[in-house]
Amino acid sequence: QVQLVESGGGLVQAGGSLRLSCAASGRTLATYAMAWFRQAPGRERELVSAISRSGASTHFVDSVKGRFLISRDNAKNTVYLQMNRVKPEDTAVYYCAAEPILAANLVPTGKYTYWGQGTQVTVSS
Repeated sequence: QVQLVESGGGLVQAGGSLRLSCAASGRTLATYAMAWFRQAPGRERELVSAISRSGASTHFVDSVKGRFLISRDNAKNTVYLQMNRVKPEDTAVYYCAAEPILAANLVPTGKYTYWGQGTQVTVSS
């Protein structure tokens, strides 16, 4: 079983940048597809971005396309979410998630099995 710990959240002004990290322990991340979800108060949790095991395939929700980047360093057992040109509507708790998968280049956009505790991102206007 993999354990996930997010870091890098905080308060940022609109238009600024923030990088979230998700460090894994217990298992190598190389066998998992990874994703970032977020949940704002009063709203359902949504998939923000996901990346395949290999890192070759990625997925982004339309609202962050062109602004956010997802990457992974399997040697460091870490996944990143680079958030650029942030907006107040990006304010949410961001969660890292992992899903074991055999296909190296597939990006799951549904169920994820393992979750971190979340990190708060607040964007001020």
